[in-house]
Amino acid sequence: MSKNYYDIIGLPRPISKTRTPMALTDRAAQFSPFAALTGHETAVKETARLTEKRVELDESEKNYLSDRLQFIAERINEQHEISITYFQPDTKKKGGAYLTANGVIKKIDDFERLIVMTDGKQIPIDEVFNVEGHIFEILCDE
Repeated sequence: MSKNYYDIIGLPRPISKTRTPMALTDRAAQFSPFAALTGHETAVKETARLTEKRVELDESEKNYLSDRLQFIAERINEQHEISITYFQPDTKKKGGAYLTANGVIKKIDDFERLIVMTDGKQIPIDEVFNVEGHIFEILCDE
């Protein structure tokens, strides 16, 4: 042991005669964590969240999708199961995500430019990337 503090090592802890000792819970509170950067962790997570770039379709691909949607519209009462891949823009940052909706199309609204599914989901026609389904096997047979 060092000789620097040898003379005070064995002495009792000093206790104030005028002040009452602090409660242990109050004493612990002074060492609790302090969130100086409120919201920083959320901002970091948001920045780290990945988005995809929207793929721009050329005219032939747009015509292909338009033909498929027209084909479905002509047979909408047949209630065919369809799989639609579409781009959903991100509300907070550039880019978005490609999602796939599976179900039966209830209505194709050319005025509002929406595809309405029987489950109530609405998909903007301009965001459609691909349309698949067994209904298109009829096209191959023709």
